[in-house]
Amino acid sequence: MLLAGRDQQPKTIMIVDDEAIIRDLCRRALKDYRVVEAADGEEALALFEMGGIDVILTDVMMPKMGGIELLRRVKEIEPTIVVVIMTGFAEKEIILNALKADADDFITKPLNLLQLKTAVDKSLVKKALKEEIANLKSLDRFKTNFLSIISHKFRTPITTISLFLQNFAGGVYDPEDATFRNNVGLIYEEAKYLERLVADLLTFSRVMDANEGLNLDMCELNKLIPKIFTESQEVTGKSGITASFDLEQLPPLLIDREKITFALRQVIDNAYKFSGQEGTVLVSIKKSGGGCKIIVEDSGIGISREELPKIFEKFYQVDSSLTGQIRGFGLGLYYAKEFIRLHNGSITVDSEPGRGTKVTITLPLQES
Repeated sequence: MLLAGRDQQPKTIMIVDDEAIIRDLCRRALKDYRVVEAADGEEALALFEMGGIDVILTDVMMPKMGGIELLRRVKEIEPTIVVVIMTGFAEKEIILNALKADADDFITKPLNLLQLKTAVDKSLVKKALKEEIANLKSLDRFKTNFLSIISHKFRTPITTISLFLQNFAGGVYDPEDATFRNNVGLIYEEAKYLERLVADLLTFSRVMDANEGLNLDMCELNKLIPKIFTESQEVTGKSGITASFDLEQLPPLLIDREKITFALRQVIDNAYKFSGQEGTVLVSIKKSGGGCKIIVEDSGIGISREELPKIFEKFYQVDSSLTGQIRGFGLGLYYAKEFIRLHNGSITVDSEPGRGTKVTITLPLQES
């Protein structure tokens, strides 16, 4: 089952004018759209910050905050938003100020309702083009950064393995020496790390596109979570960490199994990754209102208050030891949050340095 995206829902147009009769006329002319209204710029800005607005039609002269200032403020928040200025003033200065603030179109008062509808239709096409261009630019930056990260992550283990083989070929090591055997063990670990990097790349290639929708089927979290533990290399590589479970029985959920598995694996792997060689990890599932909470707690090194807001950013990695050698690509939590958001869920993190980390994932109980 493929979940439809927001593009198939009616577009939302915000009408901003201090005259109620103008707002009512616009709303009637735009009956094919979802319309919200605001009587001044301040009210409009508050509505805009709540999200979901596709096009803004705004008057220029209004109390509290005028249309030009509203235009500047919303463009700072979302550069791709389309703003159409409605004005009965033909002053050159007003038009220049609106253009400088990146106004997308103008409609003169008194309003021609056919012109209004045409302007909105054109604005939606323009917004789609703007977003496509912005996405292409973002994708280009992402590819550049990703290639840089990949080259950096592969360079260290490849260099280590290469130097060892060169020294071995040059007769530097005695195969009977204890140092040689120790170095062979280290090289084996580097080779396993390279194998994990390749596996991670293959995983990202499958799940990176968060806009492809959700392939939903029924899934039992109580069975899924233990399976993640048995398949995780981070878990199997740290036998000194004790795992415990408190899994309340839940009905099967209608979820995208691959995306939720990916999200849970990132959280569980991080619990082990940042817990040293000994410690505890507790995973619990609890029903909560109309949803369920999956909580992963560890006794690891924790995260500073300054770093907490950054951990869901692309390529960001917590590096408390300041070595610059944290393994991984810094994309796991970013995509975990995206996939959980696609399910209308949420993920929060509570942590303090030296006192462990608690991650809470909330998912709606979307039963079939």
